[in-house]
Amino acid sequence: MDTLTSSIGAALSEQVFERNGTRVLVLSPNEAASVETCLAQVQARVAQAKPNYGGVLLRGFDALGAAGFDRLVNRFGQPLLTYEFGSTPRSKIEKGVYSSTEYPADQWIDQHNEQSYTLNWPAVIWFYCDIAAEQGGATPVADSRLVYERLDRALRRHFADKQVMYVRNYGNGLDLPWEQVFGTDERDKVEQYCRANRIDYEWLDDGEALRTRQVCQSELRHPVTGETVWFNQAHLFHVSNLPPAIREALLEVVDDDRLPRNTFFGDGTPIDAAMLDEIRAVYRDTMLSFAWQAADTLILDNLLMSHGRAPFAGKRRVLVAMTA
Repeated sequence: MDTLTSSIGAALSEQVFERNGTRVLVLSPNEAASVETCLAQVQARVAQAKPNYGGVLLRGFDALGAAGFDRLVNRFGQPLLTYEFGSTPRSKIEKGVYSSTEYPADQWIDQHNEQSYTLNWPAVIWFYCDIAAEQGGATPVADSRLVYERLDRALRRHFADKQVMYVRNYGNGLDLPWEQVFGTDERDKVEQYCRANRIDYEWLDDGEALRTRQVCQSELRHPVTGETVWFNQAHLFHVSNLPPAIREALLEVVDDDRLPRNTFFGDGTPIDAAMLDEIRAVYRDTMLSFAWQAADTLILDNLLMSHGRAPFAGKRRVLVAMTA
């Protein structure tokens, strides 16, 4: 990882973290300070830098805590979003603040743009490091513009023509229950949400289980920069993303069509695993990783930058918020 340091005024200094084209701008106070004391300058620089870099890291400011993180995000003026139709376990901390994905510490979470498996996604995703892990636990990022450019053109065209279908099964004890995903235990409210969001649904096992299908985009054009970005989670939801031992164990318990999640092309045809391997390889080659420091705040344009999670040891607490 390369860094470049400079000063932008009496209150702030900046540096750039960079690897293979993915860049994050780092803003730090020149002396001990809270973000509040120079908020106007921070807001202006974040607004200016985000379309260029895709991500801005606030480092070296006073600790915020969960409530302070919530206030900071609100001060930027965009409404906080709830985690509707989520795909990973999280805990709600404040009204619009959640824990980061609560997967086992020894597991990697591959690169993805938040909720790119839906037709409704946050414009910005915020992370706050309350407790940095003793070892590992980074939130690696990758520039979605570069990912798109580095993928084979024929692969991109194939995905753009067919799009991506996400198939999810809830209620089999192998993934999140539908009550948690939809935030209700009333079937009619689930159906209403699905109809409003163009999600096909099917109740199974006398209503105890639910299957949904939704066809979504593979790429997007950024509304501000006009650049095309790779924007889907085909590689993450696909059964090939599971470790072989887990995949084999699952298929001993359930049939293919009852897997907790899987992806297909939008017409229902299978996605060649070699295509998904290429996507994962491009993400790896484009990914930038840096260690968290306690009180760091990372602000990502959710279209321009993907994120993931590295395995870790020791206690780790990273909070997440999403804004429109």
